Amino acid sequence: MTRTIRWAGALALLALIAALPARAQAPALDEEILHAPVEVDGKILFPVVGTSAFPAERRAAEIARRIRVLARNRDVAPDALQRTDSEVGIAIAAGGLTVLTVTDTDARAVGLSRHEFADAVVRRIGRAIQDFRDERRARNLLNASAWAAGITAAAVAGAALFLFLMRRLRRALGRRAEKPIEAVRIQSFELVRAESIRRWLRTLPRALAALGLALIVLIWLRVVLDLFPWTRHVSRPLGSWLLDPLEKLGAAFVSKIPDLIFLAILFLILRAVLKLVRRFFEAVERGQIVFSSFEPEWADPTYKLVRLAVFVLGAVVAYPYIPGSSTDAFKGISIFLGILASIGSTSAIANVVAGYSMIYRRAFRVGDRIRIGELVGDVSQIRLQVTHLRTAKNEEVIVPNSTILRSEVINYSSVSRDTGLILHTRVRIGYDTPWRQVEAMLRTAADRTPGLLKDPLPFVLQRELGTSAVDYEVNAYSSDPQAMFRTLSALHRNVLDIFNEYGVTIMTPSYEGDPERSKVVPKDRWYAPPASPEAGSQGKP
Repeated sequence: MTRTIRWAGALALLALIAALPARAQAPALDEEILHAPVEVDGKILFPVVGTSAFPAERRAAEIARRIRVLARNRDVAPDALQRTDSEVGIAIAAGGLTVLTVTDTDARAVGLSRHEFADAVVRRIGRAIQDFRDERRARNLLNASAWAAGITAAAVAGAALFLFLMRRLRRALGRRAEKPIEAVRIQSFELVRAESIRRWLRTLPRALAALGLALIVLIWLRVVLDLFPWTRHVSRPLGSWLLDPLEKLGAAFVSKIPDLIFLAILFLILRAVLKLVRRFFEAVERGQIVFSSFEPEWADPTYKLVRLAVFVLGAVVAYPYIPGSSTDAFKGISIFLGILASIGSTSAIANVVAGYSMIYRRAFRVGDRIRIGELVGDVSQIRLQVTHLRTAKNEEVIVPNSTILRSEVINYSSVSRDTGLILHTRVRIGYDTPWRQVEAMLRTAADRTPGLLKDPLPFVLQRELGTSAVDYEVNAYSSDPQAMFRTLSALHRNVLDIFNEYGVTIMTPSYEGDPERSKVVPKDRWYAPPASPEAGSQGKP
């Protein structure tokens, strides 16, 4: 708590130091001041106008000094001020001392005639002289001292009560800090660690106590210093130091209320428009609203584009009404952020444009089996910047949309939904084997393969009459592109089995000469250990 008191005292001392030079400070250029107030004992009496040779600040200080001289002279009565009219102005004097000469320029500054302003000045000076003497009487000073003592006692009691409450708060938060505290998270990301929260719980009471004590001391100084005429000129700037920021904040807030009301109405309108647009495109996506040339899967990305356009339009309309938008600082920050966005978002924008291009071109959809370069996988997600693929090895590959737009894309699923995807494999068989037998065996192998369609029928092509063998290609239709690799594997097993059954040698990949015996596996060795008939029949597509 000692540390808290030291901090509070330091803050109050800084505020007092800031208020002390308020009376003595003079502007850098006196010539720029047109008028200045005459002030005695912290009370402003009237303004006077200066010249380049005799600035208003110096003139006002000299007039105040003369009024104090008259006030100290008990032989001069407050109503003894005399006025002498001349071509220059109206001289106001008493006890052989001229206090000031009221000129037409002085009167015009307050919107009065010379004589009207002179009458007001005489009344103000007389009142100031009387107040100056009354406030320095022993009885009034004793009353002020008594008030100061009472206010000081009240301030001490208030500070003691405040410190007691802060001590209770610190103990309560300290007990809470000793209990388990969970970090503030956004999913798995720790936004605020538990140790930081615990440290804040211990530090917060001290900070509140220091600020509260500083505020109590400043209020005490403001009230006590205002009781005595010698220190009143310090208390007034101290009060303005406390209240001016709040007054400026309040005035700024009040002046921006119409703009804030406009922004609130604009927000409600934009929110209603976005809700209406979202419901419309949700209906399009569900098929409740149908357009002949608009696909249902386009509804969500189109809604996002429309939503972005509404946001941009709303930002353009709201910008002039945002508090501080007209300041140079706000404009500078806006330009800086715009430059950063233009430099850092080139690739991002390219990916977004590519993403929308692919969506509206209907190159593929979620669930399709596609090939991008050497990569084959199922589309799991299509986002504005990237596309997620799930490969046959259960790997998730994230491909930038700009890369997809620059590459050739093979969609295995688009045709399979209508006529079926054609799977094929090739074998090389010698010229001594009849081609009709080879084609029949290949069609039989395709017919035995689960996952291949019986209609349309499989067909065989002779792709090449090579130097030593014929290149045969068996083609069969499949309606399940996601199982294409397993189906091809089953087809290869059946091709091996059928050629072994009929004792035909497969000469792929190369041929150097006829072997001494056919390179086939006898049927009695098809299930050599550790294979078994049950294991050999597995491999469902």
